[in-house]
Amino acid sequence: MDLNIAGRWAVVCAASKGLGRGCARALAREGVNLVINSRSEDALQAAAQELIALNGEIEVRPVAGDIGSEAVRAAVLAACPRVDILVTNNGGPPPGDFRDWERDDWLQAVEANMLTPIELIKATVDRMADNGFGRVVNITSGAVKAPIDSLGLSNGARAGLSGFVAGLARQPRLASRNVTINNLLPGSFDTERLRSGLAGAAEQGHQTLEAVREQRLQGIPARRFGSADEFGAFCAFMCSGQAGYLTGQNILLDGGGYPGTF
Repeated sequence: MDLNIAGRWAVVCAASKGLGRGCARALAREGVNLVINSRSEDALQAAAQELIALNGEIEVRPVAGDIGSEAVRAAVLAACPRVDILVTNNGGPPPGDFRDWERDDWLQAVEANMLTPIELIKATVDRMADNGFGRVVNITSGAVKAPIDSLGLSNGARAGLSGFVAGLARQPRLASRNVTINNLLPGSFDTERLRSGLAGAAEQGHQTLEAVREQRLQGIPARRFGSADEFGAFCAFMCSGQAGYLTGQNILLDGGGYPGTF
């Protein structure tokens, strides 16, 4: 299927590895020019070279730095001639017990996983509306749909973003001008973050890594972890010309792990 987005420009955050890199690869294959961001300069440059190798007809502009910084956000947006597609993404806060968290812990979580995406959306959606095309995909977490007790900081901040998007996406100024805003909620994907988490759980529980991995798989009806490339392909469709009637939604991609009807 031709997604009808070749030649457009996208900003993809946290694109040097994992799900962000999967999204950048999928968009590159569709002929989308990219401005990519992550904290690591070396990893970002490697990602840029991979993307150019995938499609030599596109332009890829890496901008390293913490996307939570106002100056870095300004640099990322300045590097993009026209933001047609925005994929927000950021690492989640650490797990723990809410009794141990201080006010600053909450503020940092909200800044990284709620306010930073909102600032990027604020800076781009009105121009998208003027141009008659815009796609915003926020990569959040399956914990928005099925909260995890140890991830209270993430649950709270990401749920706040979901509530904000639910209202904003339905503004006629945006929805009637072919601008969509959706959240893509990953379950368990085979990324460096997942592997690190499994290793930590194995060490803490005095179990083998394989035993912990198998336990996690038992909670996924698909009996496997997702891949970054299939996540990216789904994200690319949400950014496509064909996805203009999908807005204000939380799309859960988790291999059937969430057991509810709604």
